[in-house]
Amino acid sequence: MKLEIKGLLSRYIPYDEHNAKQYEKLCEFVDIQEILFGKRNPVGHITASAWIVDRSYKHVLLTHHAKLNRWLQLGGHTEEDETIIESALREAFEESGLNSVSLVSEEIFDLDVHEIPKHGTTEKHYHYDLRFLMVASKEEVLTISDESHDLKWFELDEVNRHTDEVSILRMIDKTRHL
Repeated sequence: MKLEIKGLLSRYIPYDEHNAKQYEKLCEFVDIQEILFGKRNPVGHITASAWIVDRSYKHVLLTHHAKLNRWLQLGGHTEEDETIIESALREAFEESGLNSVSLVSEEIFDLDVHEIPKHGTTEKHYHYDLRFLMVASKEEVLTISDESHDLKWFELDEVNRHTDEVSILRMIDKTRHL
């Protein structure tokens, strides 16, 4: 798995200065840590996300995350026996119920490093999130998981009225340039 992640990271081109700093943090984490997937590493772990757009590339599917109470891309923890892409596809299906989701590219679309605050018995740690571009039918019925308050297709131009998350806005900008 480490070789898979290193290969993907070697081909990723950071989008801006902020993204470049996060890229460096992620590469350092992969170089230093032995346990990357799953939840066993108390320092942090690699997570997998799905940036799901409709076939016109004018809408994006976001989830209103139950714990974080904000609109985000779909995604979550990896499993130790999966590839990163398998994890991203599993999360996309589990959190949306969409059967039409398909991977656009096996390359990393975006990445983000963010701190997860202490919650209950789980100590503060980091998520090193790898995001993959996927496409799905906007006409298909959505299934809201218990990890979410809501799921909604947003026009790209309206997302900034619902979130000011830097990484979400960066992915919107990337999508506009596809």
